[in-house]
Amino acid sequence: MAMVLLVEDDDTLRETLVYLLRREGHEVHAVADGQAALDAFSQHPFGMILLDLMIPVIDGVEVCRQVRKTSTVPIIMVTAKNTEADIVLGLELGADDYITKPFSTPELLARIRSAIRRGQTPESGDTAKNDDTIEVAGITMDVERHRVSVDGRGVTLALKEFELLEVLMENAGRVLTRRQLLNRVWGSDYFGDTKTLDVHVRRLRAKIEQDPTSPTRLVTVRGLGYRLEES
Repeated sequence: MAMVLLVEDDDTLRETLVYLLRREGHEVHAVADGQAALDAFSQHPFGMILLDLMIPVIDGVEVCRQVRKTSTVPIIMVTAKNTEADIVLGLELGADDYITKPFSTPELLARIRSAIRRGQTPESGDTAKNDDTIEVAGITMDVERHRVSVDGRGVTLALKEFELLEVLMENAGRVLTRRQLLNRVWGSDYFGDTKTLDVHVRRLRAKIEQDPTSPTRLVTVRGLGYRLEES
């Protein structure tokens, strides 16, 4: 069980979520705006954040941005917006998952359990971290220092982009199915659809490919999944 920071400005929904989370055994700190969320985050060791995007004072996007400057705590974004642009923005800022309103209670609780479990234990895709570097196809990754360069140029990756690239580099030349990648990066109990993976692949290509519209490093193997070419 975890201490959950719930950020939701709809009073009825907030009370319902507090009830559901406490019924699951979690300790819940609920606030209605972004400033209150950041204040609470600076004072308590939360194990997960359930964050509405459209909140007053400071919006959820900026809250996520500020939290990610200092923490890798699991964040699930809750939004009434379901366009790909909105989803990309949230994931690019470092959210672990998103769910759109209206949502089903079982699905939300399943995603919360999954996020908390990933935050408490090493993910299934993790390997023993050391100061070794991985080099594949002009990409150099320093796992320990969380640094990546492409053809000698440093690039900045969000947490999940980094973890996805690490799995692909460790399996360079091999085809990994979407489900394998989701299991390795998001955990075998991940409840969401594959759109999260697709968004991360596109974001990753934008940072490691010369021409993201015609990728030569991270290629799609039609009907199977993705492969990082060895050269």
